[in-house]
Amino acid sequence: MGGAMASRLLSAGYSLTIYARNASKAQPFLSQGAHLADSPATVAHACDIVFTMLGRAKDVRETVLSGNDCILSGLKPNGSVLVDHTNSNSELAKEIFAAARKKNCWAVDAPVSGGDEGARTGNMAIFAGGDSSVVNWLLPLLKILGNKVTYMGSAGSGHTCKMGSQIMVGANLLGLSEGLVFSGQAGLDKARWLEAVRHGGGGSRVEELFARRIVDGDFRPGGFAEYLVKDLAMIVGFVEGANDEEVVVLPGTALFKELFTGLVAAGEGKLSAHAVINVIRRINGV
Repeated sequence: MGGAMASRLLSAGYSLTIYARNASKAQPFLSQGAHLADSPATVAHACDIVFTMLGRAKDVRETVLSGNDCILSGLKPNGSVLVDHTNSNSELAKEIFAAARKKNCWAVDAPVSGGDEGARTGNMAIFAGGDSSVVNWLLPLLKILGNKVTYMGSAGSGHTCKMGSQIMVGANLLGLSEGLVFSGQAGLDKARWLEAVRHGGGGSRVEELFARRIVDGDFRPGGFAEYLVKDLAMIVGFVEGANDEEVVVLPGTALFKELFTGLVAAGEGKLSAHAVINVIRRINGV
């Protein structure tokens, strides 16, 4: 998704300096006019606004906060902005925000939702946490990346919003998968069933994005299934670590986390998360 988002900024005429841990992934953007940096710190030193899109919270910590080559070490003081689009956690976002402020800079946590297709077309939701005036200042850029930008509150609020969104995504993917297996085993035409239910209460954004791909057996990843497992585990861990007065019971989330984990255990973690239908098929011997 990060690559598609970078392409949208380049296509809009912005100058980009990029760093990728796997240098081969940066090559397509060089032909579009991007400049290649040799470290995160070099990117930060060259730019007023730094965007990150990484796999896990530990990658964010390493890239942003750790060592002489991290973003924070290169971030130009007095006004530079770091925007993290990774599905990370709110406590780390608060830590990054505080570290940025010590340099009189700003940090915004702005995870996205919309999948690989949304990243290519700009049809994504962006959930932003941080200083409201900084988020407003960033809107011309953020609206190139996503057509719906919502300010959620102080640092960490964007990631908390994304956690709630991932609960809904997981539930919808599981419901879509079980609905397809059920209708198929009941003898219905799957394509006709999808067309029928999409116009009723069973329709959803998840159905629009993934139903046809499931029927076609297209599980090429936009986001890896293992990343959704990571997000769901982070949500369950967040709940389990809450104070007594903040406890939220999420039995459904805990259940479908285990089903998505079954996908990873079967060696399918590098497929898209909608491949969870394979778990439901195996349970049913289909």
